[in-house]
Parts: sequence; C-alpha cells; structure tokens
Amino acid sequence: MPPLAHALGWDETVYVSQYDPRVPAAFFSAPRSRGISFLTAPFIAATPSVLVLRIGLTLLSSAALYAAFRVWRPVVGARTTALAALLFAGLWITQISGPQAMPNLWVAFGAVAATGWFLRAVTGREPRANWWLAGCVAVTALFRAPDAVWLALPLIATSLFRNRRTLPYLVGGLAAGLAQWVAEAYIRFGSVQDRLHVSSATEGDMGLHLNFDHAWSSLNGPLLCRPCTATLDSPGLTLWWLALPLLAAAALAYALRERRLLPTALPMAVAAALSVPYLLMIDYSAPRFLLPAYALLALPVAGLVTRLNPRRGLVLAGLLIAAQLVSQATVLTRVTASTALTNERYRAAADGLRTLGLRPPCLVSGPRALPIAYDAGCASAQVDGNNLSTTVAGLLDRAAKVPTALLTAKGQRPPHYARDWTPYPLHHTPGWTAWLAPAAPQGP
Repeated sequence: MPPLAHALGWDETVYVSQYDPRVPAAFFSAPRSRGISFLTAPFIAATPSVLVLRIGLTLLSSAALYAAFRVWRPVVGARTTALAALLFAGLWITQISGPQAMPNLWVAFGAVAATGWFLRAVTGREPRANWWLAGCVAVTALFRAPDAVWLALPLIATSLFRNRRTLPYLVGGLAAGLAQWVAEAYIRFGSVQDRLHVSSATEGDMGLHLNFDHAWSSLNGPLLCRPCTATLDSPGLTLWWLALPLLAAAALAYALRERRLLPTALPMAVAAALSVPYLLMIDYSAPRFLLPAYALLALPVAGLVTRLNPRRGLVLAGLLIAAQLVSQATVLTRVTASTALTNERYRAAADGLRTLGLRPPCLVSGPRALPIAYDAGCASAQVDGNNLSTTVAGLLDRAAKVPTALLTAKGQRPPHYARDWTPYPLHHTPGWTAWLAPAAPQGP
C-alpha cells in the first residue's frame, strides 16, 4: 500500500526500534512480546528503508496466509480451505496488517495452523503433526505470550478428552515459546507475577469490562480506539460482523447433523477463547485485536457456504461474498489514507526537530514522543502514561547532558519543569510544539 510505504506507525516504531542498529530502542512495555521485533530485525539491520520492510512483510505474510490455511486442507477439503482464506484475507484489517510490523496478524496465522495441526494429530495418524503443533504454539507465544495461553486452553481441554498423547507437545510448545517472555519478566520486572501486574496497569487495569460496544465502534477504524470515543462510521459496512455469530451457529448446527462436530466446534472454541481478553477484560479496542478470531471463524463459515447445493444458493453466496470484498476495500482505502496522514505527521515533526538542530544523541519526551523520536534518531522517555519509563528527575538529568525536546499538542502548556524551555512550532503538524531544553554546558 503506497500511502504506508515511507513512515512507520506508533507501535511499529516500538517493535522495529528494538534491533535497529541506527537508533536507540524505544521503551518496551510489559504487555508486549518480541516476536515481531525478531521478524523485522533482518530487514532493519540490512536497510533503513521502510519500503523494503513493507515489501518483505507483505511477502512473508502472504506466504504465512497460505501455509496456515493449507494445514486445514486434509481436514475440511480444498474448497473450504480456499474460501476460508479468501474470507479472512478480504477483511480490510487483514490487508492493512500484512505489510505492518504488528503482531496480531501473526497470532492469527499461528492460531489457525496450531488448531489445524491439533485436529490432524488427534483424528489422524500423522506422527509429525504433534511436532508441528508444538512449533506453531511456540511461535504464537513469541508474537503475543498471553494470546498463546488463551490459544492453548481449549486445545488442552480437548486433548484431555480426545487424545492425551498431544498434551506433552502442547505444553512443551507453549513452554518453549514463553521461555523468552518469562526470562525477560525476571530480568526487567522481578518475576512473572510482577510483569503481569505491570501489564494489567498498562492496559488500564484488566478485569471484567464488557467491551463489545468499543469493538463495534472501531470496526471500521481508527486503528486504535483509546480512549474509545469513536462513533461507528458507515454502519452498513459492518453487517458481516453482526452476521458472523449467526453463521457460526448455523455451521455448528450442520456439523451436529452430519456428526462432524470437532472440525467445526474447535476453531469456534479457540476463537472464543482468543476473544476473551479483548471483549471482556479491557476498556478500549482496536480492529486488529480480533484478527485471530476472524481467521478461525472463517473456517466454519466457509464450510457452511460450500455445503450449499442448489445453484441459486451458490450464486447468492457468491454475490454476498463479492459485496463483502468490495465493502472491505472501501474501508481499507479510507483507513489507509487516514493512517498514512498520521504517520506522515510524525515524520514531519521529526524533520522539524532536525531543523531545530536536534541530532543524535538526543532525547524526545511528551505525547507522540516514541514514533517522532525514532524518525529523528533520538531516544524517547515518558514521565507518565502507559509508556512511563523515567521520572521527572531522570528526564531533567538527561536533558542536562544531551539535546532534549518536549512535545505538546495544540494549545497545551508544557509541564511545570519545562516552563522555561524555548517553544518552537512544528510545521506541517496539527499545531504541535517542541519545547527545547536549555543547551547543555560544553566541556573544555
């Protein structure tokens, strides 16, 4: 997608900066996992080009889409597998996520592949299926550790009743994938419990939050709704979301009648489990959060469509699918343009800081500091909010040693400790201001 080719979004800069040899790593908060940083590391080590990174991720995600759904071909057949992949790939959030350095799409691929290999392990005689299952669960845990736990829960429960020989592979794959996350928990936070506590605080105190309304409001964008004050844009383009549980229920009814319950019920159960933290435990939303659920539910829905025998039914289904793809392309065009505009504002702000003389080593703080600092080649630091990484005293100490800028939004005053800093408007931004700290004293 050309509008996204030359600038990275907020979360993307956090993941990509971890192993970028040219800039300081951005603060890596407790809820994050390092899989997407590992995936992008070879690209960013070779070249700073965002375009090359986008092309590489597009090719890799396309291959992963094929590989993940291909696992299901022996389980549900070629037509159902192909249609499920089409339904999932046709979603605007799937297409915009393909070239982005974000983990949720990769969790979706891991969940689809792991569930398929699990079914092949418990229902067939494929010795290697267990090893593939373990590998898929491990890779999923690298991309998002908590999601891998939710993925494993229904698989473990099914294994206890259907085939306990898969249990060691499930648990072993989960443990292998979580090893890096657990080690980091002890190194950076003191323990797993402490990391979970910090993660909960970062996410806004996870607990019982009925989040269906926010998920509905953000269905057609924005990419992140936090705090979620957005109103639903183009409700007519979201009818598929309301129809999805009805179609899944109809697929389950067909499966009961045909006595092939497990291949239909299991992906639905895994989809439900992966949706729990995003629909019931947080109070904000983003369309990408439910990508794993959409990918898994595409399989029973596709199975329902391919069971239609009358020609008129098939024609009607084809027309509805075509209309869905067109509507998703409409949303994609609008959201891509909006996202590109935001990313370009980050880059324009970074260009403005360079014009003011900010050069590495340097420091940027304030709202939107993370993506702007990355583009400017600076470190970033926050004294409050979800990305709290230092104290006011620590920030002032660093400001006395390296060129430092504090960013504020239009009409916003700087905090008390920066009232004597020098303000400079940042051009080609929506009224943002950079407050430059007094120049550090020069040594002899």
